[in-house]
Amino acid sequence: MNPATLWSCAGRWLSFRFEPEAAHRMAIAGLKSGMLPVRAAAQDARLSVTTSGLTFSNPVGVAAGFDKNAEVPDAMIGIGFGFTEIGTTTPKPQTGNPRPRIFRLAADHAVINRLGFNNEGHDAAFDRLVARRGRGVLGVNIGTNKDAEDRIADYVTGLHRFYTLADYFTVNISSPNTPGLRDLQGREQLANLLARLAEARAQEQETHKRIVPVFLKIAPDITEEGLDDIVAEVTDKGLDGMIVSNTTLSRAGIVSDPGEAGGLSGRPIFERSTIVLAKTRQRLGPLKTLIGVGGVDSGETALAKIEAGADLVQLYTGMIYKGPGIANDIRRELSAALDKSGTAAITNLRDAKMKDWAQKPIPA
Repeated sequence: MNPATLWSCAGRWLSFRFEPEAAHRMAIAGLKSGMLPVRAAAQDARLSVTTSGLTFSNPVGVAAGFDKNAEVPDAMIGIGFGFTEIGTTTPKPQTGNPRPRIFRLAADHAVINRLGFNNEGHDAAFDRLVARRGRGVLGVNIGTNKDAEDRIADYVTGLHRFYTLADYFTVNISSPNTPGLRDLQGREQLANLLARLAEARAQEQETHKRIVPVFLKIAPDITEEGLDDIVAEVTDKGLDGMIVSNTTLSRAGIVSDPGEAGGLSGRPIFERSTIVLAKTRQRLGPLKTLIGVGGVDSGETALAKIEAGADLVQLYTGMIYKGPGIANDIRRELSAALDKSGTAAITNLRDAKMKDWAQKPIPA
């Protein structure tokens, strides 16, 4: 058994002896210490992806929520991820919802969380990102404080604050754990939000002579008509792409429901999120960036997202169950899939099964 696999087995056994948030802090501490026996595997040029003017060494990224406060972006690149996304970060620090607020569903390889954008605020994240020494594509996921009088202004503030440091922005309007946040997915409010962000980006672009892509992250709990409206606004306001999807409020398909409120992530949302992903690609067209999230924990699931229309994939819950070597494992499995099919590049497989996925109804 190689060291990474051994660590994953032993690390999961140990971490599951602790309450989930304590285990998460242990993981962050381990990454900050540089003591993990996991290093990035050798690059396979066939896995490189260029989209929205950015080049990713491989298509496997860390979803927002793991590194909320920008503590370990370089460490995540160092263990094999092709990119990482910090946040969600809000202008002011906030504690989030009362504990306990994270629940493991081990039989389902899933998690329910109702964190509520707990983070240390813009200033703390900004100072850490300024001090970065490493390279690698970095996304900044921006959100709003729970008590904000003008929620849209919080997003605009985030874009201005991190414009010189981010390689891309994610606009998170899809967490189910901040009351009223998903209302921003409604067409009128979304149009206002995206227009104000477009104006802010134009100002920053003029000042810094630098274009930073902006992606919109949506929920999987959506109707076909709602998706039509969202894609129409993304296209009209000139966003660079979308991230599909955030956690779900549905409990369909799980066998170990603890009866807790919050967003469900992990294996049970793979099908739902992939259907919405394919339908999004169908509407969005071939040129904009699409990042697939939800149930990615293997080369097989990562490849399925790509074949459904994703340029890139992200994960978080999969790392809880498979350990920090998961990025290297997925990369090796994707390389093996290319070997088996005789395909020259992972990008050639995008959309291969998009129509098959898109014809399925979004689960109720």
